[in-house]
Amino acid sequence: MRTAYRVRAYPTAEQAAALNRTFGCVRLVWNTVLAWRQARYRAEGVKTSYAQTDRYLTELKRDGGHDFLYEVSSVPLQQALRHQHKAFANFFAGRAKHPRFKSRHGRQSATYTRSAFRWGDGRLHLAKMDDPIAFVWSWPEVDPTTINPTTVTVSRDSDGRWYASIAIETETEPDPLPATGGQAGIDLGVSDFAVLSTGEKIPNPRHLERKAKNLARYQRRMARKQRGSNNRAKARAKVARAHTKVRDARADFLHRTSARLVRDHDLIVLEDLNVRGMVRNRSLARVISDCGWGEFRRQLEYKTQRYGRRLVVIDRWYPSSKTCSACGHLLPALPLSTRHWMCPGCGTRNDRDVNAAKNILAAGRAVSACGADVSHSGSSRMRSAVKQEAQPARAGVPRL
Repeated sequence: MRTAYRVRAYPTAEQAAALNRTFGCVRLVWNTVLAWRQARYRAEGVKTSYAQTDRYLTELKRDGGHDFLYEVSSVPLQQALRHQHKAFANFFAGRAKHPRFKSRHGRQSATYTRSAFRWGDGRLHLAKMDDPIAFVWSWPEVDPTTINPTTVTVSRDSDGRWYASIAIETETEPDPLPATGGQAGIDLGVSDFAVLSTGEKIPNPRHLERKAKNLARYQRRMARKQRGSNNRAKARAKVARAHTKVRDARADFLHRTSARLVRDHDLIVLEDLNVRGMVRNRSLARVISDCGWGEFRRQLEYKTQRYGRRLVVIDRWYPSSKTCSACGHLLPALPLSTRHWMCPGCGTRNDRDVNAAKNILAAGRAVSACGADVSHSGSSRMRSAVKQEAQPARAGVPRL
């Protein structure tokens, strides 16, 4: 299993200058090779292999105008080519967008493999640096002297903070969590971040909205500064720090929420939301982006896999809100403004979100039973499953 420890790093002024030069060289190599690949494809209509980019980098170093590339370690430059080759592979496979040019603003990083760093007694020595880089280890249960890193990625965020991501390969899997018998269907939303089939509602903290006034003030101050001046750079750093606070608060909330759900439930069921299409609504784009639904799903996926739980993602077209969780009656339409509705089939008064979460759980149980995904064509089968799940409740037998 591959895992990584991300630690806060505190390089000296000399080390920071060397790392900044490395970041600049990595950015230059990435942009130059990317421009060469695009020009070659437009002129000749052929793809470029990693070996060809490697030879192009060698020629670039020897042309007389890029002698400064020899001042930094060659490993981060080679890793930049590998990352670009992988980015193009993901692009041609339809898994990612076309690789873009790197900017000097924003996050900067450089990756070192084992030939370019030394790890001993919990100390990190990078190539072409005499002294180890100071960092803070935040995992008291793990002894840093016992790990054997494979790669180290040093990065600097736009707010000026430094990090080192230490990746390791381990053969020991974490022990699965003890079974609890709990199952939860989750309906993600905006007013409430998540509504569970148990009736629990997790409020949406709205991190970006709470910091919107400060962000707007810092951005106005930055806009009044002259471009290229030191004052503008300081103002940009304040904007970046404000965004970092929002990002850290959101990440903390998502990690705490996902960890609690994985710890308390053996089966978790979600809807496959089309977040990319939903953010096209300009009225809700900022709020939806602030929720972090995609990151929440990603965390649930790897945490359930790591700790022996099961995550089921049902089809986005399944009518969870319009289906009565008590009898399975399907409404022809349900406006978004309707938060409660009375079922014409059984007379049950349904809370829109709780009812949707119950139907999502029932659909997830059906998927667990048959081992197949929920498709749009299978919506009638899922409604039948919802009816079967509802029968014990109508007969007076407690629901699971």
